[in-house]
This record gives sequence, C-alpha cells and structure tokens, in this order.
Amino acid sequence: MKMRHRFLLPLLGLLAGPAVAQDQWPSRPIEFLGGFPNGSGVDIYARRLAAPLSQALGVPVVVNNRVGAGGNIASDFVAKARPDGYLILFGTAGTHAINATLYRRLPFNPLRDVTHIAHLGDVPNVLTTSIQHRPQYTNCQALVADAKARPGALNFASTGNGASTHLAGVRFAQAAGIDMVHVPFTGQGGAVTSLLGGQVDLFFNQTGPALGLVQQGAVRALGVTTPARIPAMPDVPTIAEACNLPGFESTTWYGVFGPPGMPEAIQMRLNAEILKIIEAPEFRQWLVSSQGIAPSSVRTPAEFRAVHEQDIERWGQVVRAAGATVD
Repeated sequence: MKMRHRFLLPLLGLLAGPAVAQDQWPSRPIEFLGGFPNGSGVDIYARRLAAPLSQALGVPVVVNNRVGAGGNIASDFVAKARPDGYLILFGTAGTHAINATLYRRLPFNPLRDVTHIAHLGDVPNVLTTSIQHRPQYTNCQALVADAKARPGALNFASTGNGASTHLAGVRFAQAAGIDMVHVPFTGQGGAVTSLLGGQVDLFFNQTGPALGLVQQGAVRALGVTTPARIPAMPDVPTIAEACNLPGFESTTWYGVFGPPGMPEAIQMRLNAEILKIIEAPEFRQWLVSSQGIAPSSVRTPAEFRAVHEQDIERWGQVVRAAGATVD
C-alpha cells in the first residue's frame, strides 16, 4: 500500500496542476493583440474594450498591434501562442474569413487555429470621396456613371488586402458592373492621406474613422454598406438606394479569439465578461452612435464559430468571383 501511495500522490499532483493554474487566472497582465495600426477601427474598439475588461478581470489589459499582411502577422502569432489566457486576439471577418480564400498560402488555419471567445458586432463601411479633389461626385450615381464611361480609370484605397475596406470595394464593383483599380495601404493613415490628396478616387472607410472626416467637411459620404441607414450617419443613404443597387450589402464583424486549445473555463469567463461590457447601455450607445457598429446578437462561442464558418464560405464566393488573390 505504501508503495502504491508513493506513486499515486505525484500523479494526482500533476493532474491537479492545470486546474489550479486556471483557478488562479488571471494573475498578471493580459495582452490584447490587433493586426492593424493605431487609429484603425480595430484599434479604436480594442482600446475602448480594454479598460472595462481590465476592471472586470482585476489585471491590466494592454493593447498592442502587430501590423502587416492584412492582419495575418498578428493572427499567426496568436495561433502559435500558449493558450494560457494571457494573449488574446482582436480579429475580424477580414483576418479570419476573407483571408482564408484571398491569400494563396497562410501560415495558420483561420478556423482551426483559434479558440472562439466573443463576437463583438457587425461593422459597416461608408463610401467616401474627397470634396476638394472629386467635387463632381455629388452622389453615388454620378460616380458610377463616370466609372462606366472610363473603365479602369478609377481607383479605390483600402487599409490592406483582405480588409473590409478592400472587399467592400470589390463587392461594389461587381454589383455596379464597373472596373476599378485597388490600391492597398497599411492602415488608415496612407489611405486617408491619399484620398484627401486626390491620389485615389474613393475609399470604403469604416464608419468610425470616417465620421470625423465627414463632420469636418473633408470628405463626402455617398452611401453606407448596410441594408438600412445607420444612426451614426442618419443623413447618408445606403449604397442600395444611393447607387440604385437593390440588395447591396457589405458588412463584416469584429471578434475576440484565443490561441487554439484555450481551457474552457478561461474561454467562458472572457466571453461572459466581454458580453457584460458590450451589452451595457453606455457601451452600446458608443458603438451605435460613434462607430456605426450594430451590437452583436451572437452570444456563445459556439454561435460565433457558426457565423465564422458561414462567412468563410460567403466571402470565399466573393473573392473567387472577383479573381482576387494575394501571394
């Protein structure tokens, strides 16, 4: 009996180790990683979410960005990280659904190499042009008419290959039957600067970063990519109505992921705390009024995974139809 106890007790200790570690989580700062530059829609949302999440968890939640390759650098870093709950990813439909088809080779699997934590809301884009350099585009139909008269002459900026700002332009060109040149930038800065400088003709910017430019009178908003007008820009028509493109829609989503294999206890704790934050009235008001983001109706990690799977197929069809690829 003594001999059996000598071997049994260490074994029980090993089995109990991970459970004890999870019970103590979190005991140190958590890194919230994004794949896009400071000032992007992703970065704005991540920083707004990090502060109340830090309060809820009792440890600092620090936002950092690893920029490049349409968000793939950050996504791959998290995909290969330890699933201990101290590194989480602010992902998007671009990084984890669109890129699955757009990129010929990815160093990670966008569906398999994650732990789904929380869906954060649906994100529209707004078609913008420079008031100074493109004064002739007083409405969307004027822009479409010009594009049809000069095939391939117009170009549009994006915040990077695979971003919602890219695929919104692709879907718009498909729906309107026009040919435009895609000009990708690394984040908001280059895209906005080129739009305001007249180097590009239009930019399907995210509504949050675009709102200030519209209010300043620097850009004209010709239409939003949602099925109905949004409270953040009530005077801006939808692309469907403004461009005479019935049924047009192009929205993506934001979501929080962990590395694959994250313990369920940590996954569900993060899910519960994040949902409490984003469903609070003040936070919802900020989402709707200043970012144009529709609050999420997706509550569980399983529901989030189902949305993710569907969007890989949905956006895959758009990418394949456009013939868009990135090496």
